[in-house]
Amino acid sequence: MTTQLKIDFVSDISCPWCAIGLKSLDQALARVAGDIKADIHFQPFELNPQMAPEGQEITEHITQKYGITAEQAAANRENIRLRGEKVGFAFTVADQPGGGRSRIYNTFDAHRLLHWAGLAGAEVQKALKEALFKAYFTDGQNPASHEVLARVCGEVGLNAAKAAAILASGEYAKEVRQREQFYHQHGISSVPAVIINDRHLVSGGQPAEVFEQALRQIAASA
Repeated sequence: MTTQLKIDFVSDISCPWCAIGLKSLDQALARVAGDIKADIHFQPFELNPQMAPEGQEITEHITQKYGITAEQAAANRENIRLRGEKVGFAFTVADQPGGGRSRIYNTFDAHRLLHWAGLAGAEVQKALKEALFKAYFTDGQNPASHEVLARVCGEVGLNAAKAAAILASGEYAKEVRQREQFYHQHGISSVPAVIINDRHLVSGGQPAEVFEQALRQIAASA
């Protein structure tokens, strides 16, 4: 008998460990296929809710936010790149001239579109989430740009004109703020936060083995 689980994946587009965590979760779900099925719902979290529209240079941002050196920031990015490589996600090196994500941005508008995509179904929402991760981390595109966001929506089968209209309005802003507040009030202060069946939390961009063990244990007790 197949056990059905609900997964809320709380994350941000500008979070590299969220991209890694999603890939690892996918691998874990592939390993338990036949025994466990999961509906994944992507929930909003902003790492930088006060970020200016033009964003900030990535090394400057990281060194200021975490109190580390530029060398340490570069080493962290290389570690992230290697972890991404292991799970099949490509991070473009930000330090390369003209390449990769050289700035970090606010992602509130991207979350509004993810909420909209979720109304069309879990598969569509997941496709948009993955495409937004790729647009930012692999292709080095600005996830705050309305042009980029509308185009990516079109690429995953959503109506690009409707996406542009949503971006030009305040549509779904209230819903996103409410979901963000809900998770903050329930103690979520870092992402990714993977919440299974509204009760069990797996924090961070864990390896597939960790997710698989959690999924099997929770399914066994469901």
